[in-house]
Amino acid sequence: MRKIREVLRLKYACGVSDRVISRSVGIGRTAIAEYVRRAAVIGITWPIPEELDDTALERKLFAPAGYNPPRSKPLPDWGHVHAELRRRSVTLALLWEEYRGHHPDGYGYSRFCDLYVEWRHGITATMRQTHAAGEKLFVDFAGDTVPVFDGLTGEVRAAKIFVAVMGASNYTFVQARFSEALPDWIGAHVDALTFLGGVPKALVCDNLKAGVTVVSRYEPGVNRTYQDLATHYGTTIMPARPRKPRDKAKVEAAVLIVQRWILARLRNRRFFSLAELNVAIRILVDELNARLMRKLGASRREFFDTIDRPALMPLPAEPYQYAEWRRARVAPDYHVEVQGHFYSVPSRLIRQVVEVRATEATIEVFHRGTRIASHARSGVRRRHTTIPEHMPSAHRRYAFWTPARLLAAAEKIGPSTIALCQAIMRTSSMHSLRSGATLMRFGRAVGCPSCCTCRRLGLQLIMNPAVVH
Repeated sequence: MRKIREVLRLKYACGVSDRVISRSVGIGRTAIAEYVRRAAVIGITWPIPEELDDTALERKLFAPAGYNPPRSKPLPDWGHVHAELRRRSVTLALLWEEYRGHHPDGYGYSRFCDLYVEWRHGITATMRQTHAAGEKLFVDFAGDTVPVFDGLTGEVRAAKIFVAVMGASNYTFVQARFSEALPDWIGAHVDALTFLGGVPKALVCDNLKAGVTVVSRYEPGVNRTYQDLATHYGTTIMPARPRKPRDKAKVEAAVLIVQRWILARLRNRRFFSLAELNVAIRILVDELNARLMRKLGASRREFFDTIDRPALMPLPAEPYQYAEWRRARVAPDYHVEVQGHFYSVPSRLIRQVVEVRATEATIEVFHRGTRIASHARSGVRRRHTTIPEHMPSAHRRYAFWTPARLLAAAEKIGPSTIALCQAIMRTSSMHSLRSGATLMRFGRAVGCPSCCTCRRLGLQLIMNPAVVH
């Protein structure tokens, strides 16, 4: 159109010949003559009316015979169409049928699809992927940190920023943690699911060491504690492929938004505790989720309430309790060690490899997937917690010879036997219980010993405690 405008200007304003116009503009004289003829037919010379832009001028000059401008057709609400496509089993064909139901004179199916593709190419990159409702929660730690100051010592600690975002609605959760270690990784997941009020079908994470033990494209190894969390909530873990950030592009974009809209606003503030920092983050996260998204005409919270929330699985009755898993070999004394304390397991498993699940309150021992022992956790180091049923029968019989039981057995024999056992118990010898047990076995073997025998042994014990040893 620029050359046509120049042809008309040179022809009517300057009055030059077609040969000069051809050399100036760089088109043939035949084309120049045709442009001038078409302009004359529709009554256009120079200057061209200002209301005629290039599109209108082209339509007037080159419209075929009998051409009528197309009548305008109602356009669909593309934001609504884009949101509905994230629902399970919703297709463009179904949405087109609903559109034609409201507008019988609307666009055909193929044109409807073309117009949607054109519209989708114009929205922001973070919304180009299509995710089913309630399907995936993308999680990662942001690269930036926030300093937290100790009010007493002035020590500065860098708080890590955990980010979780729903795939369909972009609903975002942010929390500060002091590390990326397993306890903080698991704790952030528990808080994120509580924040959502439901459980997605999959957790998509990076290959963080706290979550993934074996990096593999096809068979990644997931940390046992992380897998335990997924089992508790009834979801699954889908680690991203190594060096494939597009597998978790949703959270990569969310991290960028968090850094620009939350961390940037906190850059000039000083925080003296992690709790104080998380309160400030939560306020800004609520603002972010309530903020209207351009091109879509709705906020993240609105999309979450209408799309993701109804599709989420319910939370279990109790939140996941952090537990660490480790492998241990049962010692010859049928105990396993957990942080300096020893816990018993059935004696038949001596020298077998077992799995230990340690929570803040309990210690559970598993063998081939079956729980074989459970103990209350103890913080006393170098001590043993033993369940009698775990002991061999001989050990159990020996362990049950307590002073009270020895005296109870002596009472059934006679008063002199009681006196003798009491005299044995008053000695400081480590073998007093063994001596008393020997006396009881003697009594069972020959019947009740004579009272004079017991009195004689008791007198000898008083005079010489080593006599019964």
